[in-house]
Amino acid sequence: MASYKTNRTEEDILREMTAILRELKDPRIDPMLTVVRAELSRDLSDCKIFVSSLSGQETAKRSCQGLDSASGFIRRELFHRLKIRKCPALHFVADDSIAHSAEINRKLHEILPAEESGDETGEE
Repeated sequence: MASYKTNRTEEDILREMTAILRELKDPRIDPMLTVVRAELSRDLSDCKIFVSSLSGQETAKRSCQGLDSASGFIRRELFHRLKIRKCPALHFVADDSIAHSAEINRKLHEILPAEESGDETGEE
């Protein structure tokens, strides 16, 4: 069971990581990169940060390499912004959840117009 402190710290890391990503100038990091979620270990020493890109899975993997090389700067920024005693080690993982949700949304919009056209004729 996750504790309240862990959940709150995960949300804080998620919020601050989004702001820090906008400040990074590494060309490997995609400007359309999104932080999906953060998973903090029980002892708050390790944090997996899941990132996704609208440009695809390969771009997200390349961005993770850039984020890994900038992890020292990111940890320092998190430490100062969150005012925590010990900053966790950051591990970046490419996630394709945004592309997957966009695909689901596209499929729903293919189905939806057929249903809406039937509903509109029935209402008029």
